[in-house]
Amino acid sequence: MGTYCNNNLGCNLYYPHYSITHCGVLTRRDSLCQNPIYFGFRKHRFDSLLAGVGMEEIVKEVNEENERRFRWIEVGKNVTIEQRQAISELPFRMSKRSKALMRQIICFSAEKGTISDLLESWVRIMNPIRSDWLSILKELRIMEHPLYLELAKHALQEESFEVNIRDYTKIIHYYGKHNLLEDAENLLTLMKQRGFIYDQVILTTMVHMYSKAGRHVQAKEYFEEIKSLGEPLDKRSYGSMIMAYIRAGMPEEGENLLQEMEAQEITAGCEVYKALLRSYSMIGNAEGAQRVFDAIQLAGITPNDKMCSLVVNAYAMAGQSQKALIAFENMRRASIKPTDKCIASVLVAYEKESKINTALEFLLDLEKDGNMVGKEASAVLAKWFRKLGVVEEVKLILRDFATGHQIS
Repeated sequence: MGTYCNNNLGCNLYYPHYSITHCGVLTRRDSLCQNPIYFGFRKHRFDSLLAGVGMEEIVKEVNEENERRFRWIEVGKNVTIEQRQAISELPFRMSKRSKALMRQIICFSAEKGTISDLLESWVRIMNPIRSDWLSILKELRIMEHPLYLELAKHALQEESFEVNIRDYTKIIHYYGKHNLLEDAENLLTLMKQRGFIYDQVILTTMVHMYSKAGRHVQAKEYFEEIKSLGEPLDKRSYGSMIMAYIRAGMPEEGENLLQEMEAQEITAGCEVYKALLRSYSMIGNAEGAQRVFDAIQLAGITPNDKMCSLVVNAYAMAGQSQKALIAFENMRRASIKPTDKCIASVLVAYEKESKINTALEFLLDLEKDGNMVGKEASAVLAKWFRKLGVVEEVKLILRDFATGHQIS
């Protein structure tokens, strides 16, 4: 009889919902259809050993588990003014379960344990649902709380979070924002190991991340992977890759993609056009700048003063003063007031061709129309005049020009 008692004790410890019959058969107590499980405990000498060792090990395991668990003590009055203020600003519609965890996070200290201990305790005590997790993550992200990332990563492992691929996307986007490229790659690998298949959204996030980091080779690899999916590429995928080429000093490759977009009737964002235009402008590729400027207008985007200035600057850098002046005059005819930087660009173009008199006529014409020369244009003139060693002479020429215009 004692033997059977030991059998049941061991069974209760390891399989609490089952009992052992006199034949050493394990059956479920609360099952309508009791399917037996045969352990083959034919030798009684194993029975007492199972009970004794089982009891010892499990008691030890339970004690260790209790020591590891976070001791949940509700936040009371013993908080700082800053903590009390943060708690008072929690969203009114946030669930009680979420607020309970937020209070713990706001008042969290390493002395209480780890954040994982805290989260495990919260899950065990309050049985949260996905909406609770999401509201907490949203609030931590808004607060830019240092524990946001750790909580987000922990949530991926929790059954109650009901993780989906977009949850991984958000964390990878966070890694990209903070230039944590290796962490993003590791999470992408982990995501794949857990059975999630890459889609266009998450691959575009990777393109954007590497584009921002100035690593166009890796960006292109993910861009090509998007193409291999066989789905139409979207505006964001193209835009991220174009920006990657621009940052790598390869505007021609970016323009090729822009033309590919136009062929598919996908309009790039204004910031993409402007970045490509600036890239051509800074290296003095006037033809490229003009092509992009024309594409901007064909896309239905109204050019502003900065875009027009970039075209003028492109011609100036290329040493084409006549075309720089034409672009400048087109800008004025479109009722776009030229910036000081734009005026300076025209002067740079004249300087490259040593057209001092033409430059002075240009300035006097501007002054007649009420356009004053600013700091940047003045700096170009001063540098040019010092180089020529004719500072005093220019003052006299300017006086003569002004008198001549008044007489006429």
